[in-house]
Amino acid sequence: MNPVYFDHNATTRVDDAVMEAMLPYIQQEFGNPSSRHAYGTVARRAINKAREQVAAAIGVQPVQVIFTSGGSEANNLFIRGAADSLKPGNIFISAIEHPCILQPTLELARRTSETWAMQRLAVDSQGRVDIKAAENTMAKQSPDLVSVMLANNETGVIQDVAYLAEIARSHNAWIHTDAVQGMGKIPVNFSSLKVHAMTLSAHKIYGPKGAAALIVDKRLLLKPLIFGGGHENGMRSGTENVPAIVGFGVACELAKLREAETAEHVQLLRDHLEQGLLEMGAEIFGQNAARIPNTCYFAIPDVEGDTLVVRLDKAGFAVASGAACSSVNPGQSHVLEAMDVSPMLARCAVRVSLGRSNTLAEVDEFLKATRHTVESLRQLDGLTF
Repeated sequence: MNPVYFDHNATTRVDDAVMEAMLPYIQQEFGNPSSRHAYGTVARRAINKAREQVAAAIGVQPVQVIFTSGGSEANNLFIRGAADSLKPGNIFISAIEHPCILQPTLELARRTSETWAMQRLAVDSQGRVDIKAAENTMAKQSPDLVSVMLANNETGVIQDVAYLAEIARSHNAWIHTDAVQGMGKIPVNFSSLKVHAMTLSAHKIYGPKGAAALIVDKRLLLKPLIFGGGHENGMRSGTENVPAIVGFGVACELAKLREAETAEHVQLLRDHLEQGLLEMGAEIFGQNAARIPNTCYFAIPDVEGDTLVVRLDKAGFAVASGAACSSVNPGQSHVLEAMDVSPMLARCAVRVSLGRSNTLAEVDEFLKATRHTVESLRQLDGLTF
């Protein structure tokens, strides 16, 4: 029997309908979409349809969709592409951004030949960007670029991106949001968020890995990261991954159709899960903030997160001790550090992220396994900090 999968913020199983749509473009319809013959035309039409599906899901025009290989590339395209198109200035990011925003921003700030300065927007104890502090900071040092994620991949906490966008725009700054974790879980609309650019990713919404998009305001001028044949209107050269892009389009369409149903289902499961965890003495990070409905980031004091994750995996439950994308860099979560969580408690952090296929019975079994594991570890005197 396969382990119960409770790690949907890391990635999701490809939906059957998505796989069915992709299959013809892996073998039969294998043409290069830049070719002028019939094979290429079929591939180009498939990409055009997918672009329309992605655009419709978030309320933009197809021309605003730039396909990339993943969310990391899309985020880098905004940070580096925008910076290379503007005079050096101030770039503001939240203190809880994903590494694929944090690292290119740090690299930008390290450039000795330029004068880009990075500023981090502080968050409160619940993981929300401190709006008042952001207003004050931007008033003192006018921003040129701003990037604030819509929903955090660890805590699930939702940010007031639209309000932050108004502040950024009042300073004539460009603002971007990484909406990878929001899509399919909460309503996501480009115009409502008032941003200039947005990142989406297929494999977080039951689509394939290897396809994502940067959505851009039509007035935004970015320099490409990848030069070559001028694909994606010159913004991202390289032969398009047709099967993955086709799957991305279908996944976006399905995510929009199922959004309310999915949210209601996973919210029910999470409420039940958190009730059981609180009865065990767990602390839930961001509990009092608005969160995407599928995510629970918790800690049971004196039970190390990595140890609990390994034990639960052996018991048949796949969960995470943090962000899968940063697992190569072990250590305290920078998100929890920004929330001023004590290092001892942060070491105990475990993330459960639920999906459409999960059930209440699975949650009950998880709670039993967690209770048993915690009792077993405490009998072994737990951790030595």
